[in-house]
Amino acid sequence: MHDSHDYHIDIPGTTVFDGKMAMKGYNLNKMCFGFNKAVNREAFKADPEGWMDKHKLTEAQKQAIRDNNILGMIEEGGNIYYLAKLAGIFKLSVQDVGGMQTGRTTEEFKQFLLSQA
Repeated sequence: MHDSHDYHIDIPGTTVFDGKMAMKGYNLNKMCFGFNKAVNREAFKADPEGWMDKHKLTEAQKQAIRDNNILGMIEEGGNIYYLAKLAGIFKLSVQDVGGMQTGRTTEEFKQFLLSQA
């Protein structure tokens, strides 16, 4: 039996969302969860820097958001389920993000999904 602190999964090219990453990304994910409310999405769009400061994001998290870098946000502890709302603000679809995660264009990712059906 493994102690949960000794267990590590290494999937090349993938950031595993574990307890350590959950702690690292807590404020980022909390902010993104708030985007379930339109008023919060509008407040972010009106003043992204102020909104990120209000939620105490790290500089690396802020820079990933400034760059529309979903993979960077994941590396900084972002959970894709929460980041989906932020991706929507950036006009990115789930397929766009899937393509980013797999190194494909959005169209290549859509074709990949169809080939798996």
